Amino acid sequence: MSQFQLSAEHEAIRSAVREFGEQEIRPVADEHEAEHRYPHDLLREAARYDLVAPHVPEEYGGAGMDTLGSLVVDEELWYADPGVGGSIAAAAFGSEMLLKYGEEWMREKWLPRVTAGETPIATAISEPAHGSNVVGMETRAERASGPAGDEYVIHGNKMWITNGTVADVMVIMAKTDPDVGHRGITAFLTPTDVEGIRAERITNKLGIRAMDTAELVFDGLRVPEENVVGEVGEGFYQLMEFFAPARAAVAAQSVGVAQAALDASVEYANEREQFDRPIAEFQAIRHKLAEMATSVEAARSLAYRAGSAIESGDDREATRLASMAKLFCSEHAVDVTDEAIQVHGGAGYVSDHPVERFYRDARITKIYDGTSEIQKNIIADGLL
Repeated sequence: MSQFQLSAEHEAIRSAVREFGEQEIRPVADEHEAEHRYPHDLLREAARYDLVAPHVPEEYGGAGMDTLGSLVVDEELWYADPGVGGSIAAAAFGSEMLLKYGEEWMREKWLPRVTAGETPIATAISEPAHGSNVVGMETRAERASGPAGDEYVIHGNKMWITNGTVADVMVIMAKTDPDVGHRGITAFLTPTDVEGIRAERITNKLGIRAMDTAELVFDGLRVPEENVVGEVGEGFYQLMEFFAPARAAVAAQSVGVAQAALDASVEYANEREQFDRPIAEFQAIRHKLAEMATSVEAARSLAYRAGSAIESGDDREATRLASMAKLFCSEHAVDVTDEAIQVHGGAGYVSDHPVERFYRDARITKIYDGTSEIQKNIIADGLL
């Protein structure tokens, strides 16, 4: 059974990120939300504090944090604001693939730029007709010869791609052999300022509006053979290795927004008066706050247990606990933020208070990196 223990260093990380969030993120969160504006300047500022891709080794500009440290960063960035803080937390989505399977030139060229906040990285997986069904993807990469030598030509359509319009580099998952299922998918690395890529930002989202989400169209994108990440035909299996860390990160994000909603509710309950006394004195409100706090604490414990299992290298335990954490934390984040609106009453239903945004933002955690239904399948598979 995996155990976890936050060290003094982890708590120092929490304090540093909390301070950054209060001083730099929260004052501008509303305007970024209203304008659907990606926080380019804050990304560079966050990099000065090692908050962008903190798991990346120091040799590539990262902080070399362990899994628990990275989860604390994710939690606190989402505590500050899921849209702006979440953009910073998601800036390295794809770096793990380069770290484990990329060539050294890939790591040396791109990871220092990511960790410095110069550019986020994107990973193009989901498609309009294929989300959870990764094997069903229709994007194709066909071998060809070009002026520079052997290459692949990619055609296809990707949807819901984080950092899709703001990243200077991306990892694309495409089928190199459509007839062999799981073994026909390959990962490719490409800069985005080349012909054959069209990106359109998706702005009509319920929440996380400052975070960049895009639809991508690949029309004759030419990628040199040397830009294959890992092995041809092994992309699916490479990708599966990173779902446990990604799901643990979503669990931590869920904890962060739930904690923010709880803290806002406690503050409001002490200030708001009805019948000549603060509503915090009414049992109905006190019970809501007690249940919210218990959910947050239980979720945090499960998220950290998942992180500890990932750090231990026990893949089976990591997969099991990461899916449990992702399921539990995301479901309870939605419940807690919903109750936060109830505590605020009518005031919680408008944007004068942040809880309505927390509720909208929390909802995505039940969908991306594997829906709650997918997590239940994984957990049941492990049991049976």
